[in-house]
Amino acid sequence: MKKAKKIFSIAFLLLIYIYIVAIENIPKSTILFENEELNIKTIFGITLEPQKEETVVTSSNVVDETNEVGVTNVDVKLFNSITVKTVTINVIPETTVVPVGTVSGVKLYTNGVLVVGMSEIKGIDNIKYKPYENSGIEEGDMILNINDKKITNTKDVLEVVNNSNGENLKITYSSEGETKECSITPIQTSKKEYKIGLWIRDSAAGIGTMTYYEKSTGNFAALGHGITDVDTGGLINISNGEFLTTNIISIIKGVKGSPGKIQGTLTDGKNIGKIYKNSEFGIYGKVDNIDAINLDTSKEIKVALRNEISLGKATILCDLDNNGAKEYEIEIEKIFINNNYDNKSMLIKVTDAELLNKTGGIIQGMSGCPIIQNGKFIGAITNVLVNDPTQGYAVFGDLMIKESKSCS
Repeated sequence: MKKAKKIFSIAFLLLIYIYIVAIENIPKSTILFENEELNIKTIFGITLEPQKEETVVTSSNVVDETNEVGVTNVDVKLFNSITVKTVTINVIPETTVVPVGTVSGVKLYTNGVLVVGMSEIKGIDNIKYKPYENSGIEEGDMILNINDKKITNTKDVLEVVNNSNGENLKITYSSEGETKECSITPIQTSKKEYKIGLWIRDSAAGIGTMTYYEKSTGNFAALGHGITDVDTGGLINISNGEFLTTNIISIIKGVKGSPGKIQGTLTDGKNIGKIYKNSEFGIYGKVDNIDAINLDTSKEIKVALRNEISLGKATILCDLDNNGAKEYEIEIEKIFINNNYDNKSMLIKVTDAELLNKTGGIIQGMSGCPIIQNGKFIGAITNVLVNDPTQGYAVFGDLMIKESKSCS
């Protein structure tokens, strides 16, 4: 009897946990296009109930026929009676963009300084110290303030540490989105400098492809994936950034097991715009100087809903020789229509003989190349399959637009 009660209690607690997780996984807000269906994953007993009568909720928990532009709310209910969460839905009008496909330069500046490593410090007494030990700071954390002074770059840190005279430093840092505080005592070295044993970085640079320009807002998107730190592997938390023109120097062809790449230089690059967001679905910002990329802004096309995308032929726009973007043929092999969680929305294959001859398929620097099908923008290249450079992944265009709108 006791064993049965114990099993029942465990099963009951497990059931509660499953419901808690299911509710937590429902977003508090989301963005939809007009007439787009929103599929929110739920389990038995969790239902959606619109606060507006004109919004239709079907038995499969799909908010359907969302025609009214603006903000609408949907209550998440437990067993049709208890409201456990409200989802705010921002319905945006049909969107048009100008596909770009031009390789451009990226410079990102962090919000604070990023901790990318740690090392022992040999003190003036020839003893090795770890000043950061037991502080709680780890690789990937972001130092925001030292002794209540805002930190914006590595120079700020060096200055504060060197002027400390070995006294305790109060450090405010961000770790996995949570702000924390600790103290570290700098160690004096034989060179009469003070150090805290942390390797830090305040910026990153690289190249990638500009995906689209939205004429109505001045927004731009690029890359289709986020920029990660080479040391920590995590997304770089930025305060701002610059988008610049670049000059392509050479193309290294991709082969099985070794991805190729576009090599370019940012020297003498002209400003295109400011970067405000680095996310899993790309980088986003505002264009300041549209003339820098010689773009024909009259070539606007509609952004396709994902249910309009079909298997088969499509094209990408890509610049490989500083002479402007050209159109190349690809094949869409798989569509992961319910994927809202990462940038692997479609599996694609390069079929264009000219592009295969130039690059071997998808290479680094082509991330962000816009994909067009049936005269509509459907997405952008994000990743290459290392064992087959002719294949790779692409992100849905609607995900990129929504990400862009969230930082407008």
